[in-house]
Amino acid sequence: MICTPRIFRGVFFNSTPHTMNYNELLDVAKEASQKASDAIIRIYETGDFSIEAKADDSPLTKADKASHNEIVALLEGTGLPILSEEGSKIPFDERKDWEYFWMIDPLDGTKEFIKKNGEFTVNIALIHKTKVVLGVVYTPVLKEMFWAIDGQGAYKDGNKISVNSFSTEDENLKVVASRSHLNDDTQAFLDNLNNPEIVSKGSSLKLLMVGEGQADLYPRYAPTMEWDTAAAQIIVEEAGGTVKIKDTNDPVQYNKEDLLNPYFLVAGKH
Repeated sequence: MICTPRIFRGVFFNSTPHTMNYNELLDVAKEASQKASDAIIRIYETGDFSIEAKADDSPLTKADKASHNEIVALLEGTGLPILSEEGSKIPFDERKDWEYFWMIDPLDGTKEFIKKNGEFTVNIALIHKTKVVLGVVYTPVLKEMFWAIDGQGAYKDGNKISVNSFSTEDENLKVVASRSHLNDDTQAFLDNLNNPEIVSKGSSLKLLMVGEGQADLYPRYAPTMEWDTAAAQIIVEEAGGTVKIKDTNDPVQYNKEDLLNPYFLVAGKH
């Protein structure tokens, strides 16, 4: 695919890794996540969530839309395509030729937002073909920012983070799972561990718990979409962990024809 270079803040972006300035793009993604967060919090504090129904019957709020608009307004300046949970659906015939694109979830954890427990995030990822190369996750309530660039490590508020090292034979491993909704696959995984401790969290924060060493494992043996995981995946990987398709050594990949993720396991070093 031949891309016409675009100029953003004096930097050329085109379709080759050698000319793509990830650090410049990271700055844009960080700014976008904070502006989106500000828009979310304004609505969060009013309590007027204007819940509608999406096609999958999950709640949609004014905050999703406001966050989407803030992010897109900034990311459009990079000249790169944008795939958003709240955006228009883009056919695979068009997406498959993208060299680089942004994948965003403007408000991950809408149910947590409605419960007002603070466990929701803004997720912005840069994808190169099928691999995440940059990710930013921002927590609007806690105002914590996680980010990573391929080959440059993972960070939380400027401090480098890393996963735990462990053996699957260890006792009391911390496993991220739902206490109330353990499906058969997840229960089978837990049954193979030695008295694991279950920890719970909403949104992409589940992956980040592994990324910053607050948990050892996160078996996600239930449906998720690509925008739910992309930004957090590279943070886990750059922190030394893995996000692999269930029962394989293959990492989760992106921009598939079907944007539904396979079941996967997030793990620290083991």
